[in-house]
This record gives sequence, structure tokens and C-alpha cells, in this order.
Amino acid sequence: MSHDHHLENPDKSGPPPKIEVIGSVPGAPQIPQDGEAMTILVTLPPSSPGAPPHRHSGPAYGYVIRGAINFELEGEPVRVVRAGGTFWEPGGDVIHYQDGNHLADEESAFVVTMFCAPGQPMLTVVDPEELEARKHLRASSPRH
Repeated sequence: MSHDHHLENPDKSGPPPKIEVIGSVPGAPQIPQDGEAMTILVTLPPSSPGAPPHRHSGPAYGYVIRGAINFELEGEPVRVVRAGGTFWEPGGDVIHYQDGNHLADEESAFVVTMFCAPGQPMLTVVDPEELEARKHLRASSPRH
């Protein structure tokens, strides 16, 4: 599927905008019915571990605007997402283990849009007992 975009400028008062696709999620899951979309900015101080292991009630799509983050979803190895990169979470039962700052000497920041089920919090922390019970689902990977 091509994602090339070009817009003609109907009023000719200046050049048209340049549109570049920086990330795409084929086969993205459905947004929860009657859900709420919210976009948040997360700023991580140097060496911040980020949020504890958690899950979201619906999908989330993010863009790193500054620095680099360690990103780990259940079943996937840890990966580093640098400024200009995107990440995707399907939401639901999948545990998001890491979203911490990869950098020890600089802030990192990302913007994420989440699609939350009605009446549900945007993030639910996973308790230690569940983490232990699901540890076999976590991919082991060295930090990049």
C-alpha cells in the first residue's frame, strides 16, 4: 500500500505542505466502542525508568520527539526508539514493560495518543503476582 501524499495548494499563496509518513501500523486493532482518545506528552529525566509495567485498555501510538527510550512489550525484545521514531501498543491484555529513558545524561520525551475504553484509566499498573505468573511470556533481550 502506498502512503505517498501530495496536496495541491488551491490558493497558490505559498508552497503546499510536505507530508511524510513516519510510521504505520498494518492491521491495527479496533478502537474501543465509545472510547476516548487522548494525547499526552511524557518527559523523562535522565536515567528515568519510566512507568512501571502496565497495560492500556485500548491501542496507543507514540512518537519520540527528543532523546531515546527503551521500549518493551510483552513477547518482544527491548528496543531503543530514538527521536523521530514511532512505537505501537495494541492495548488490552498485553503488558508494556518499559518506556524509560535510554539516556543517562539527557531528557527524552515522547507524545502518545491512546484510545481508552469508556470509564477505564489510561494506564493500569500490573501487580507483582501477575508479572511473576506471566514471566514466561516476556522476551529476554540485552539492552541495545
